[in-house]
Amino acid sequence: MSSREKQSEKISLNPMPVGFIRQYELADKVRAYAPDFDEDSLNRAYVYSMQAHGHQKRKSGDPYFTHPLAVAAILTELKVDPATVITALLHDTVEDTDTTLDDIKRLFGEEVASLVDGVTKLSKIELKSEETKQAENFGKLVMAMAKDMRVLLVKLADRLHNMRTLHHFNRPDKQRRIALETLEIYAPLAGRLAIHRFRDELEDLAFREINPEAYNTISTRLGELQTNTVKGVVELSQILRKRLESANIKAEIMSREKRPYSIWRKMEIKNISFEDLADIYAFRVVVDTIEDCYKVLGVIHTFWRVIPEEFDDYISMPKSNNYQSIHTAVVGPPTASGGRQRIELQIRTHTMHDHAERGAAAHWAYKQQVKINEHDAVRNMPATTDLIMPADYDPYNTPRNLQLMFQSEDPDEALKYAKWELFQDQVFCFTPNGRVISLPKGATPIDFAYAVHTDIGDSCVGAIVNGRQKPLQLALKNGDVVKILRSDDSRPLVGWENMAISGRARTAIRRRLKDLKYEEQVKIGRNVAENAFSGAKLDFSPKAIKSALGKLKMKSSKEVFAKIGRGDLEVSELIETIYPGAPVISNHEVRAANAGELVKARRLVSGVTPGFEGAIAECCMPVPGERIVGIKDQDTNEIFIHTIFCKSLAVIDPPQDSWVDLKWRDNLMDYRAPSCLAITVHNEVGGLSEIAAVIARYNISITNIRFISRTPDFFDLVIEVGVEDIRNLSQLITALRAIKTTISVERVEANYDESR
Repeated sequence: MSSREKQSEKISLNPMPVGFIRQYELADKVRAYAPDFDEDSLNRAYVYSMQAHGHQKRKSGDPYFTHPLAVAAILTELKVDPATVITALLHDTVEDTDTTLDDIKRLFGEEVASLVDGVTKLSKIELKSEETKQAENFGKLVMAMAKDMRVLLVKLADRLHNMRTLHHFNRPDKQRRIALETLEIYAPLAGRLAIHRFRDELEDLAFREINPEAYNTISTRLGELQTNTVKGVVELSQILRKRLESANIKAEIMSREKRPYSIWRKMEIKNISFEDLADIYAFRVVVDTIEDCYKVLGVIHTFWRVIPEEFDDYISMPKSNNYQSIHTAVVGPPTASGGRQRIELQIRTHTMHDHAERGAAAHWAYKQQVKINEHDAVRNMPATTDLIMPADYDPYNTPRNLQLMFQSEDPDEALKYAKWELFQDQVFCFTPNGRVISLPKGATPIDFAYAVHTDIGDSCVGAIVNGRQKPLQLALKNGDVVKILRSDDSRPLVGWENMAISGRARTAIRRRLKDLKYEEQVKIGRNVAENAFSGAKLDFSPKAIKSALGKLKMKSSKEVFAKIGRGDLEVSELIETIYPGAPVISNHEVRAANAGELVKARRLVSGVTPGFEGAIAECCMPVPGERIVGIKDQDTNEIFIHTIFCKSLAVIDPPQDSWVDLKWRDNLMDYRAPSCLAITVHNEVGGLSEIAAVIARYNISITNIRFISRTPDFFDLVIEVGVEDIRNLSQLITALRAIKTTISVERVEANYDESR
């Protein structure tokens, strides 16, 4: 026994389970791809973790240390940097032992401590079955992996080993929950990072737990198929090898093992039986150069008839995770029974194959810390002659896109779209200058615009697809060339969110609509407040508004105006806060914008004894130019001015001697009569701003705004304005009805029933 083996034996006080690797074996695995690594740090981490976990046991009864050791060994298969392997050894020490983060930092350095901290925080997040909790925690997972990809690599390896030992749990409900999490979140994430070996195993392990009957049935059929077709596989591989040798192409040919979950999913999606899949032979051809890939393709398509719908060239159009390979399917030579076999083939270089197996981990320069705000991971990668590296490829692209989704207000929606997007197949489209844009299957030009840049999406007004203008809801296809038409004055429409497919586009649209609505609320709220202050002869200045922020518990003047604009704050409350005891305190006075005129109604009308006291009736709110009548209160002798057609007169039926004949005085140019309009508007950004602009165009002031009801499609509101006369009001109503987003405009009484 070597000295290293003896050293490892001394460390272990208990018998180790089958599959346990020793200290020197782990070091040898790392040395195989990183010969200059700091072996001393790895050995110290190995010993430290084993001692820290002490006599802790797993559900299986094995020493707990076997888990971090297995996670570290799994990560060496991806050839991750040594710091990540050390992190794997230590990833549970802070959470499950007396070890502190300061201990890790002191013993293993800042980099390892930061990674352990990231994994520890994720480990404390146990995704629950409740959707909201799951959404919030998945959001935290997204944020952590967007900060440093290695945290996610450790978490994926951790989940993979836990799935391998899931059968030791004695709670079926917990086993199923963990399996569902794996299938819905971790496996798709591994796929988006192109770590296919992780994705494939995670999917199968989860599938076995969630649907054991289907898993066992398909596994049994696969075993029978392999037994029955092994001769055919050998024969086909020999035929293919001879064809390639005749063309002087050096290639490695291997059969591809079918997986239970991928077969089940294909059967579900295509609604076909196992028999329809069982006769498919699958091969992978690995060559030295890209040129050889296309030579192999030429040989295959020359001797066997291609199945066009099964052909995909991911070399010229790499997937968003930079997966590259040529996929094709052909009708093979006749079988002994006289039929012909379908043959599926993947053609790739050795470098492409390595990337397909290791994904984002293949792009990690272990001696350098990747700065995620730059493209260092791309710039520092060694140049290769057999791997096309797009200039804008970034292994952090998926985490960043998911991060954008979780910056929206609704984590449940973000989780739904994140899961949906992770599971979707992709289509590849081109910008006019040849840039490849990968999108979820079914994506529209709106998704395309936001995938290129958020500003392009926000300013999109149309799209030209393959030289012809197409609707924005068109589903794009592979190879489409898309040109986005833009306008600086354009803005997203509410309906876009339902037309977009990708989570990135939906999140960007929702955020922009929210910003636009807020700006609109601020604009209208400022207008209402300014009119109210002006009518009350009070100072309306930034200093005055700022003085009220503390009492109103708000942070800025914009927040105050936004609340007024959406009806959450009455202007009277703002006035009372700034000017306690100001004469303008009633809602009616505030709405009128020139409150003093209400009581001194004698200035407005003629036909009564000079000096009478009276007011404009709120039930009908007459305006100059309308036929009016006065109704004298029998107790106070006050006269209330109504329109001659006021509905309330028919209800109260005042006695004949209460009626007073009135008419408006001439030259009331400085008077603005209060009037209320009930408006129903489509819920589109800009709708309220357009209404406000029309009102301003007719030299009419907004004195208050109240939202009656809101739905996703439209909302009802009451806008209270000050008009010159009935002609001015009629013109306004006609103009408002002409607005495209307006459904209806009706004149209503001041105390309009909000419960209608």
